[in-house]
Amino acid sequence: MMTASNTIRHYRKQPVVIRAIQWDGSTSSLDAILGFVAPEAIEQYLAISPGGGYHTALRIKTLEGVHEVTSGDYIIEGVQGEFYPCKPDIFAATYERA
Repeated sequence: MMTASNTIRHYRKQPVVIRAIQWDGSTSSLDAILGFVAPEAIEQYLAISPGGGYHTALRIKTLEGVHEVTSGDYIIEGVQGEFYPCKPDIFAATYERA
């Protein structure tokens, strides 16, 4: 017998306007990100590129731990002021420009 506490229901995500920025791997994009994300939440470092050489890579501290940010990812500011990365395909499926 199903009770009210274990009945399957439908829920809609509340509309929330978020702030986000996309990293394209460029220096100008990095400068904008460093102005957007709290300094204590982001770390930049040099990583070895697949074809040789180095490129700037990012890590971001989230509520769930440290995550890599790759070129093309969006960095989202959450409703509690936290930051986290989001892959472009998921971002496009979840958000629309306000």
